[in-house]
Amino acid sequence: MGKKGGSLHLKREASPSFWPIYRKKFVWTVKPRPGPHPISRCIPLLLIIRDMLGFAETRKEAKKIISQGKILVDGRVRRDDRYPVGLMDVVSIPELKMNYRVLPFKKGLTLHPIDEKEASFKLCRIENKTTVKGGHIQLNLHDGRNILIRVEDPENPVEDEYQTLDTLMISIPDQEIIEHLPLKEGMSAIITDGKNIGKHGLISSIDERPGQKRRRFLVSIKDEAGSIYQSILDYIFVIGDEEPRISLESEA
Repeated sequence: MGKKGGSLHLKREASPSFWPIYRKKFVWTVKPRPGPHPISRCIPLLLIIRDMLGFAETRKEAKKIISQGKILVDGRVRRDDRYPVGLMDVVSIPELKMNYRVLPFKKGLTLHPIDEKEASFKLCRIENKTTVKGGHIQLNLHDGRNILIRVEDPENPVEDEYQTLDTLMISIPDQEIIEHLPLKEGMSAIITDGKNIGKHGLISSIDERPGQKRRRFLVSIKDEAGSIYQSILDYIFVIGDEEPRISLESEA
């Protein structure tokens, strides 16, 4: 019988470069389970507990901590050490009153400490939206969530104010929409990929070109120091209006 499914193993040399592990000391590392984030854009929960936070020295110790239900991701208990934690996810340890948000930085993803108030919400980018039965609008978010926007009159969907690549601030874990942050000039944004990953500031311009896919539009971001960084629209994540809704790293 032929092989079914993908490999359950991952060599350290093939793992994402931002994972905080020794590449040549050992051969194998933990492989994230399929979930809301791809391997290249996530950190397994095991590595967060053992290698980033230093709460354990071995996988066995880390698995014991995680299996006891002491770690929350986006407000929900996660007992799987291979659970993929990705961009904008909130990791909480209630017993120690510690909270972290996963943010992009120059090498990939990192943990940024946040307070308890900020840990009560997360930002999600709208990747796609579809019309479902009854004329209601379903928003597909970057972390695999789907949020249904109920429409009273399908012929005149006034409730549909959302566009792809806009950002939603949602409460966790109940997933109620707190605020809608549209993607437009003057909004605060952070770059999530490319050579300028981690840079953040205000969107100064969006270069729309006829015949070009929208996600490939060139975007310019101006930081507090006046420096301008450019990236494509697909790598832009809105995080606020004039002021970011989340705290950020002092140096991107």
